[in-house]
Order: sequence, then C-alpha cells, then structure tokens
Amino acid sequence: MGAIMVWLIAFFIIIAILAMVIYQVMCLADLEYDYINPYESASRINRAILPEFVTQGALCLYYLVTGHWFMFLLCLPYLYYDVRMYMDKQHLVDVTEIFNMLNHEKKKRIVKLVYLIVTLFLSLFWLLYSALEDDEYI
Repeated sequence: MGAIMVWLIAFFIIIAILAMVIYQVMCLADLEYDYINPYESASRINRAILPEFVTQGALCLYYLVTGHWFMFLLCLPYLYYDVRMYMDKQHLVDVTEIFNMLNHEKKKRIVKLVYLIVTLFLSLFWLLYSALEDDEYI
C-alpha cells in the first residue's frame, strides 16, 4: 500500500508541473495570436516559472528520498537544466524581447511537455504495477 501512495503522490506532482508548463504554452500562444499584450504575457509566464522549478526540484528530491533511483536519474537532467537557467539569469521572459524569442520559448516548453509526458507515463506504469503487485499478495 505504501508503494501505491508514493507513486500516486508523484503522479499528482507531475500533473501539477504539466499544468504549469501548459499554462506557459497557452500564454505564448495567446501572445502569438495577439489575444493579450506582451507585458501581460511575460508577467503571467514569469509568475509561473519559479513554482515550476521548485516543484520539479521537490519531485526530484521526492524520488531520491523514496529510493526510486531510475525516476530520480530520469528527472535529474530536467532539474539540471532548470538550475542552469536560473543561475545564468535566463529563466525569465523579457517583455521587450518576447516577440523575437517567441518560437524559441514555445519550442523550449514543448520539449518540456514531451519530457514530462514520458515521465508521467512511466509514473503511471509504476503506479499500476505497484497496485497489481499489492493485489497479488491479498
């Protein structure tokens, strides 16, 4: 039962990170189709970036503490990328350069989405595997 709870918590954390990245992609798409102005789009995205980074770090630490080494190692490159972007002060979207960097920013977030979807499916697989394994012993 404990393994199911571990994977269930990880599943919901990944869903939260996915929601934050999807929100950022939607803000960029709204900007691309001129539904919102650049200042509003940049401020919305910048508000969502730090919680995404912290949640990803918490997920990586969670995998480490619970002893799921494969998932920890899978999440480590994403965490490294986030930390590197933060340390280089490139994590925020600049309101004056947002139109010039629009395609780059969208591609960056779509790659994050693909990475998170793969992680989500692996987490879902291990959740179901743990549930079936616990069911075997009953």
